[in-house]
Order: sequence, then structure tokens, then C-alpha cells
Amino acid sequence: MITKVELGLAATALAVLFLLVLVQAAQRYLPVGGWSWTGELARFCLVWVTFTVAGVLVTTDSHIALQLVDNVKNPKVVRFVRVLASAIVAVIGAGFAAEAWELMSSQGQLKSPSLRMPLTFLYLFPFLGFLSTAVRGAVAAVVFAVRGVPAPVGTTEVRPA
Repeated sequence: MITKVELGLAATALAVLFLLVLVQAAQRYLPVGGWSWTGELARFCLVWVTFTVAGVLVTTDSHIALQLVDNVKNPKVVRFVRVLASAIVAVIGAGFAAEAWELMSSQGQLKSPSLRMPLTFLYLFPFLGFLSTAVRGAVAAVVFAVRGVPAPVGTTEVRPA
């Protein structure tokens, strides 16, 4: 359920980003004045798309990673490295979430130049994305520690626990 909400938010931000870029391109050829808020909101949408799906990428194992350790034959080494990596992701996600929260609490008076949007709203989606990353990283570390590491995608083997 939460994954669908996160993907829905990211898809909405991506669609808005696409429409805003089209509007900006059309403004170049129309005899109307430019709307500076379109560029600002497009940049905000890019930030929102990036950080909203961070937790989903951890859960689906779709994030950028070097899969070299997955080819190691010793399942205990693979398990240890995956648990350690997931724990590090959880700690870093928690740290980033704490910093995003700090930005949300300290930037309440500041507003964006064109939209006049409070910057607290800008930092809300990165906060939620990093919080999701931290929780999902911690859950992945526990699951890998208890159940072992699933077989790499594209193989039918099951790694022994």
C-alpha cells in the first residue's frame, strides 16, 4: 500500500514536471510573457521524484549497486555483506531524514522566489522518502539476517540459509 502511494506521488510529480517543461518550451514560441514559476516548480518536481521513490528502490532491490558480492559462493559472506549494506542504508536514510526534518523546521519563514511556496513543503517529500528508506533498509537488514539472501534475479536457485 505504501509503495503504491510513493509511486503514485512520484508519477504525479513526473507528469507535472513533463507538463511544465512542455509549457516552458511553448512559451518560447508564443507571444506571451514567460512564467518564471514553471521552471521553479519543475525543479521542485525533479527533487520530489528523486527522493520519493528512494525507499521503493531499497525494497525492490532496484537501486544502483555493485552486485559483485552476489557472485561469491559462500552464502554466509553474501548474507553478512547484504545485512551490513542494508544497515548502512538504514543509518544513512535516518540521518538524511533527520536533516530534512531540520530543514523543514528551520526554513518555515522562507518562501520560494516565484511561487512564494514555503520551503517547508519543498523538504516534506525528501523527508518522507528518506524516512521510508531508513525503515525499509532496517527491515531488509533484519530479513536478510533471519531468512538469508534471495537468489539473484534471473536465476532459479535458492540460496541456503
